[in-house]
Amino acid sequence: MLSASHSRIRIYRSELADTLRLSIPIVIAQLGVILMGVTDNLFVGRLLGAIPLGAAGLANSLSFLMSSIGVGGLAVVAALVAKANSQNDPAAINRLYRAGLRVGVLMSVVLSGLSVLLAFNFSLFGQSAEVTRLARDFMLILSASILPLLVFVGARQLCDGLRQPRVAMAITLSALLLNALFNYVLITGVGPFPELGLMGSATATLLSRLFMAGAMLTYIHRTARFRPYLLSAFRTLPTRSEVETILRLGIPGGLTFFFEVATFSLAVVIVGWLGEDRLAAHQIAINMASVTYMMATGISSAAAIRVGAAVGRRSREDVFRAGLAAFTLSVGFMSLAALLFLTANDWLVSLYIRDNPEVMRIAASLVIMAGFFQLSDGVQVVALGGLRGLSDVNVPTIITLFSYWVVALPLSYVLAFPLRMDAIGVWIGLLTGLTVAAVLLTVRFFQRINRVIPAAASSQPTVRIPD
Repeated sequence: MLSASHSRIRIYRSELADTLRLSIPIVIAQLGVILMGVTDNLFVGRLLGAIPLGAAGLANSLSFLMSSIGVGGLAVVAALVAKANSQNDPAAINRLYRAGLRVGVLMSVVLSGLSVLLAFNFSLFGQSAEVTRLARDFMLILSASILPLLVFVGARQLCDGLRQPRVAMAITLSALLLNALFNYVLITGVGPFPELGLMGSATATLLSRLFMAGAMLTYIHRTARFRPYLLSAFRTLPTRSEVETILRLGIPGGLTFFFEVATFSLAVVIVGWLGEDRLAAHQIAINMASVTYMMATGISSAAAIRVGAAVGRRSREDVFRAGLAAFTLSVGFMSLAALLFLTANDWLVSLYIRDNPEVMRIAASLVIMAGFFQLSDGVQVVALGGLRGLSDVNVPTIITLFSYWVVALPLSYVLAFPLRMDAIGVWIGLLTGLTVAAVLLTVRFFQRINRVIPAAASSQPTVRIPD
């Protein structure tokens, strides 16, 4: 019995190590994407003040809301690539790569148009006249950046699915540095660059995303590692079936991501009704929570890839282990994040703004609330990743719709206004919705394992895919 116990410990230690190796580059890449918005807000808050910060935060949130359908929808491609790779099918990988790019371009056209339409109707959100004017112009520039963003996301699915996530990591980190540089020179007008103020920050994001898309495509098509999947013989293979598969799985997956992002974006709107100081404070706290969330989505992506590969091998035990390892890593990381938020909230807020004591006071209290929902946020996003690896997208979409739009948003409004709990009430509502989603999605994942891979089919030995 002791020997069996030691054997099980070694197995799960190996699972954790493999998930961690795959997760870290994805986490850094995901972090880099969200840190572009954080960088925008840091420069805007420090250089331009609270009202431009609130406008930039609102525009970034709503723009990310529009692009979230594409980002979430394309994420399914990596799991499909991992499954095809475990079945040694390079032709299928090529078709998935080309189909993913086509779906990315298609989605970007639709989502950019919706983003522009939203920008011209900003008055619907009931913000102050100055915030509305600044946020509208900011979002129009961000709308143009959705195309390069989704081209980058579509192309990176090939790298991630083939367990080469360091490519996206390196490109994203380079783009993050460029974004910081462009923010400074375009906001302030250094040297020959024009002084664009707040619009300089939006332009910096556009330029950085153009770099990301170009760098990713160049690397894939000029690197020997990907040559076996880009042979000229594959170029004439039809991709209609793969496009339909990505849309069939990706649209519900994108809507799942959309419902969560929309909840937090609409929470920004609700807080904006409470006043400009609350809006700026909320934006600071939600930026911090977004950083840890995007890091958890990296673990979620690793879960989707490893679960998808295990499904390709028809190994139920591998699916279970991959899922459990991802849950363990996410809970551990989010526990550390919660500890940081609860103990260093004042210092974290001071990184964003120093000259507005009221905003700092409110933000510090909201960062504490963000600490409380770290665990729920980490668990629910990893459960979604595991379910994506199982190609289970429809029921999770319903679960997220219920958790966020039936539970979280209405409760946030009731607590903030009728019960007069102010911005804290909004965050209590968000915490409740996240907790409901975490419980329901986790139960769904472990229930689906036996249904997707019956015990009789899970009889072949485990095959470890090397890095």
